[in-house]
Amino acid sequence: MFKKSLFLLAIIALVVASVFVGSPARAAVTELKIIWAQWAPADFLQTLVQDYETKTGIKVTVIQEPWGTFGDRVAAEWAANGDAFDMVIGDSQWLGQGATQGHYVELTEFMTARGIEKTVTPATLQYYGEYPPGSGKYWAYPTEGDANGWAYRMDLFNDPAEKEAFKAQYGRDLGIPETWDELLEVAKFFTRPDKGLYGAAIYTQIDYDAIVMGFQNVFFSYGGDWYDENFNMEGVLNSEGAVKALELYRELYTCCSPPGLSNAFFQETNDAFTSGQAAMIMNYFAFFPALANSATNRFAESTGYFSMPKGPDGLRFAALGGQGISINAYINDERKQASFDFIEWFAQDDVQLKWAQLGGYTCNIEVLNSQAFLDVAPFNAAFAETMTFVKDFTNIPEYGAMLPIAQSALHSYVVGGQGTAKEALDNIIAEWTPILQDAGYIQ
Repeated sequence: MFKKSLFLLAIIALVVASVFVGSPARAAVTELKIIWAQWAPADFLQTLVQDYETKTGIKVTVIQEPWGTFGDRVAAEWAANGDAFDMVIGDSQWLGQGATQGHYVELTEFMTARGIEKTVTPATLQYYGEYPPGSGKYWAYPTEGDANGWAYRMDLFNDPAEKEAFKAQYGRDLGIPETWDELLEVAKFFTRPDKGLYGAAIYTQIDYDAIVMGFQNVFFSYGGDWYDENFNMEGVLNSEGAVKALELYRELYTCCSPPGLSNAFFQETNDAFTSGQAAMIMNYFAFFPALANSATNRFAESTGYFSMPKGPDGLRFAALGGQGISINAYINDERKQASFDFIEWFAQDDVQLKWAQLGGYTCNIEVLNSQAFLDVAPFNAAFAETMTFVKDFTNIPEYGAMLPIAQSALHSYVVGGQGTAKEALDNIIAEWTPILQDAGYIQ
């Protein structure tokens, strides 16, 4: 009896302590660390999380690693089962590796129990959070939405003489192109080498994923894909539509790209625009703030923005960028719970609105559809529209071996002019096949 009484008293003491001290996670954790790439959105997040510290007393530090070494640093920590960070805002392509190799904490029950998965656009939930595709299992909360879009010179498009000349040549009004064929016509119209003006600057860089991302905008919209639901590539990756898409992408480069852009990514296309060389440029929305700033773009007041055009059959896709936030599987339970608490706070509508107002690219449906969001920046309307039809590169764990192959094949054809479009796509299939076979996706 005496032992039972002592046991009951101990239980009562623990309950009382928990009431006055708080949950174990909040009591034990005084700081959370999030690792992300070194860029402006990470600065915006560091500003935002000051509100969380004020609310909870938990300091949140955003560790910034240069883009060139970001993936390597995270991979090294994974290899060591390390706990140097609590959360990582990782590329969407990392999902398969993070999920299947045990680096990420599964968020499915957490997100669905709180309805968090319903607060973001379906496309961003699919590509930033879900793995395997269609499984309904989530490993990240969509954090920094991003995709490819276009910036254009409104002063050129709205010039009466230009409008008259364009209509005389093409039999239609000059305006924002609705299809890829129309975009090609506009690019050709504004290409005037003798005046130092060119129609379109596009991604061609062979490093990491630039030319793949640029090509995907056309590729997906022409009905192409990297493989079907059974990982079949023949007739999918090299379909008639896929071949036409690659031919169009090369024509955009050869006919209408400013000189010196044979290895171009976000900085080079922005530079082509601000220097007055390009009438239109492809870029991620994350890099459009520099174009909206008169200090960095002399055409800022006359710069407009539009979403990706449609393919010949009405399909419309934009290559996905951006990242989701995941919890490091190697931290202790208290830090995991504290990380869950942070993500729940971050996912709130009012916090997401402030995230957007600071310059972050929210994936929250309510915020994207709000006038407050549209008023933040001149490109936000195009961004909100784009986030409803984004599509990503493969996120299976083998993506790291597959990506350089696609990069090399596309660059050799688009920039180097080697072979045909069909041969370039066939080459990707040939080199991807043993990778997918060894991983067991195909026989």
